Amino acid sequence: MPKIPGIGYAQAVRALRKAGFEVVREGKHTVMSDGGRILTIPRHNPINASTMGGIAKDAGLTPEQFRELL
Repeated sequence: MPKIPGIGYAQAVRALRKAGFEVVREGKHTVMSDGGRILTIPRHNPINASTMGGIAKDAGLTPEQFRELL
């Protein structure tokens, strides 16, 4: 079982906003940044668990920290 669940696009964006990221650009993907890191979030529902795990890792979050933001 994956440590991070597959979640919807809007839920992922909300969680990353709580972590200090802001939306920079939207299109087929949403690009978010915290001033140093840039994340690309696909606009799929749901975003599969392995993709979400990679996004959380790129954001500098552990699976536990990301789950707390949900």
